[in-house]
Amino acid sequence: MKNMRNILILTAFAITTSVCGQTKTEIEEKPFIEVTGTAEQEIIPDEIYINIVIREKYVNKEKVTIEMQEEKLKTALKEIGLDLKDLYLLDANADYVKVKWKTKDVLTKKDFILKVTNATTVGQVFQQLDKVEITDANIGTVSHSKIDSLKREVRILAIKAAKTKADYLLSAIGEQTGKPLVVKEKENSYIDPSSLNIRGSRSSETAYYVDGVKVKSEEDMQFQKIKIQSAIYVKFSIK
Repeated sequence: MKNMRNILILTAFAITTSVCGQTKTEIEEKPFIEVTGTAEQEIIPDEIYINIVIREKYVNKEKVTIEMQEEKLKTALKEIGLDLKDLYLLDANADYVKVKWKTKDVLTKKDFILKVTNATTVGQVFQQLDKVEITDANIGTVSHSKIDSLKREVRILAIKAAKTKADYLLSAIGEQTGKPLVVKEKENSYIDPSSLNIRGSRSSETAYYVDGVKVKSEEDMQFQKIKIQSAIYVKFSIK
């Protein structure tokens, strides 16, 4: 009886192995095509963040406080139509400000971030900073207000490009594209701000540089475009 049970187990195992082997072979033998679709889009940044640092200083032996300079800065920004809600105090300065309010300790500096929407405004800001003699400022980061939706669009374009590529390659040999078997993003969609080299410097006439090239005025200023790219790998079955 025991021998009979062993024989039945071995027979069932052999049948299962045979069926699995046949299924695996069928899957491996099913024809397919592998392609990679790519897409990219360039956009002009509409979120430009300027780092501004106000430092306490002495001019002709007279102290120019941070509060005095901050007031001049805000007035200068209003003159070019900027909303002060886009001027942020850097979080790292928050504790120092509270100490200043409670004691007579000197606040040596104050860090701000100003958000603007285009290169022309950047030039105007640097002119105003020059006007109020604030020299410590630079471009921090750039982005776009719709960057997430734009990244999705580029991904969609990339996967459509993969389907188009599979279609015309297979049509050349008289075949048709089947269902996708594997979809994988080979390279995450990414933003390439390309290190924007733009700055303002105090002199008799403020100079502006974009990508190392001097421009005559803020109207001539342009940023390098943000590049969004995506590459999608797709494995299609062949009908």
